[in-house]
Amino acid sequence: MAKVKKRGKSSKDSARRGKKKISILKTEKIEYVDWKDVNLLRRFMSERAKIRARRVTGNTVQQQKMCADAVKLAREMALVPYANRVTTQRSNRGERGDRGQRADGPAPRPSAPPPPRRDDDQGAPNGADALSGQSAEVSES
Repeated sequence: MAKVKKRGKSSKDSARRGKKKISILKTEKIEYVDWKDVNLLRRFMSERAKIRARRVTGNTVQQQKMCADAVKLAREMALVPYANRVTTQRSNRGERGDRGQRADGPAPRPSAPPPPRRDDDQGAPNGADALSGQSAEVSES
């Protein structure tokens, strides 16, 4: 006799998903996201000023669109930043890791010799000195 498989969600799927995130907008009963409400907008943005995903905030598609549009408009009006630069302190600043050691001496010299220097009498006939010499000859004759 063949075994009948049960349809529906398996225990693996439900364990992986965990608890469903509830939207801030729903808990606080906010119907319209105002672009001037910076404190509310910052709750939908990461520390680097990126708009948080729906799965993180728990918004519906419509709420997420409203939040994203409000954040974009607030960015345009310079109420919230486009990007926040986060700096981190480096540890062991003296060590250079696998990048090699820095030279303490003078800067390295170029490997190629400098281009040859052109003297006035060895220059091309189309040079500025050659043209001025020709114009002087024409004016004397």
